[in-house]
Amino acid sequence: MHDRRRFLGAVGSLAAAGALSGCGSPVGQAFTGSAGPPSLLNFWHPFTGGDGAQLDAMQSAYRKENPGVDLKTTTLVWGAPYYTKLTLATLGNRPPQIAITHVSRLPTLAASGLLREISGSELEEHGLTPDRFKKAAFRSAHHDGRLYALPIDTHPFVLYYRTDVAKKAGLLDEAGRLTDVDGPEKFLDALRAAKQATGVWGGSIATVKDPATCWRLFWSLYRQLGADLITDGGRKVVMDVGAAEEALAFIHRMAAEKLIPPGADGDGGAITLLTSGKAGFLMDGEWQLLAVQGAVKDKFDMRTFPRIFRDAPYACAADSHAFILPSAPSEKAQRAGKALEFARSMLDESLLWAKGGHIPAWQSTERSDAYHRLEPQAHYRDAADSAAYDPAAWYSGADSNLYRRFSDVVSSVVGGDTRPGPGAARMRAAIKDLAGMEAPV
Repeated sequence: MHDRRRFLGAVGSLAAAGALSGCGSPVGQAFTGSAGPPSLLNFWHPFTGGDGAQLDAMQSAYRKENPGVDLKTTTLVWGAPYYTKLTLATLGNRPPQIAITHVSRLPTLAASGLLREISGSELEEHGLTPDRFKKAAFRSAHHDGRLYALPIDTHPFVLYYRTDVAKKAGLLDEAGRLTDVDGPEKFLDALRAAKQATGVWGGSIATVKDPATCWRLFWSLYRQLGADLITDGGRKVVMDVGAAEEALAFIHRMAAEKLIPPGADGDGGAITLLTSGKAGFLMDGEWQLLAVQGAVKDKFDMRTFPRIFRDAPYACAADSHAFILPSAPSEKAQRAGKALEFARSMLDESLLWAKGGHIPAWQSTERSDAYHRLEPQAHYRDAADSAAYDPAAWYSGADSNLYRRFSDVVSSVVGGDTRPGPGAARMRAAIKDLAGMEAPV
């Protein structure tokens, strides 16, 4: 039995420390997940950007087809504020009937007893059987062999590039696509050529005030070296310090040659360098597609993040958004059947979701001609098969302590304040520290 009271205390400490400040909805407004009438279906999600507009369109289709359902949607700020409120609402017996999670957060939510398991018979009843999902995404929706979520996408770390800069730099093939940039030297050469074409930077990436992007860059490179970080739910450290140093050394080379900026932030700075033509490449998540597209129209393209290292199967940092059923105090309040019907409806509208950049987890959409015609979305769809999900631990996952601790090192390496060797040692010390802490679950 989990000590839920102790976990509530830990979450309460987060709130007291200010994790709930700056949210788009007042706390009282967010806690609307009471049982209510049978027609009520509460849905919570953290999509405040361009993908939020796509989700609104998907929900409109559901409302039109289900006029008897009173769908009430609450949008909360991404990251710690969202997960804190979701946890408090569930522990207070007022959860939404259905919500979104990053699967990187799933182990903690499931281990805390905050989620209702989804049974095989329910999957059959609603046409949600495993064969209808991308394999890697569906595997990520399990904890201890039990299914707790239904993935809607895979969202990987990718490479954006300006086609006009790439053409000027001689980096396009006869079809107008980026030439081979896999391998450390080829990618550095491409950055050098792009820098010469722009006269400013070769590539861009946010390494200031953006722990998530720093983590994704490091994790992509580290996993391409075939290295693991932790096992046993985060309690055992198996970090390969040599691989970490090699990954940081490549990041250091990009920065030392001034191929990427040392101070671009995550509030649009890195993106602006690409959209203004001051950088030829951008390393970021595919969810920035609409922002880039809105600024440069058709003067850009995308591809999977380059395969820098060849010592292991290809990997790129990725996560998945997924539907979950937070544990309700009764089946009447849970309304699992209605929630799963809603999830199925959203999955059937996955093409709309894909237009925002995410790779559909719903196989019928991902394999469709309509999706394959989407450009540039279809150009990086293979990344879903090589998704490097975050290691399972209470201190890992979206907007986590692990992100912040490792980001400090990556940012310092980019800024020239830390060498790769000492940086890798700092990472090992950080992960040892986190693994030694008592989990608040």
